[in-house]
Amino acid sequence: MSKERARRRAVREAERAHAVRANEERQARRARRRALVTRLTPRPVRYARQRGLVARRHRAQNAVVALGFVLLQAVVWLVWGSLTVSLAVLVFSLLLAPVVVTLAFDRRT
Repeated sequence: MSKERARRRAVREAERAHAVRANEERQARRARRRALVTRLTPRPVRYARQRGLVARRHRAQNAVVALGFVLLQAVVWLVWGSLTVSLAVLVFSLLLAPVVVTLAFDRRT
């Protein structure tokens, strides 16, 4: 009888050791996967605008230029309605926008 109990105890301990090894392997796989995911996941980047008087002035000037650009395109599209004229004015205004910004807003000061 004691040999039978010893055999059953050995079987139970072997099964328990196998279960412990399987659990440790599963946890190791999870840890490796978690480490890979955290390494591959990009960190959140916070985009902060520049502050101050100069930055605020530049944003306002850029908004005025963008609004003028959009209004010019809308007026051309409403007045002429031709696709070729609209495209020509679009290309011309894209080429002329830096000149207008340079002449209208002296950013050296």
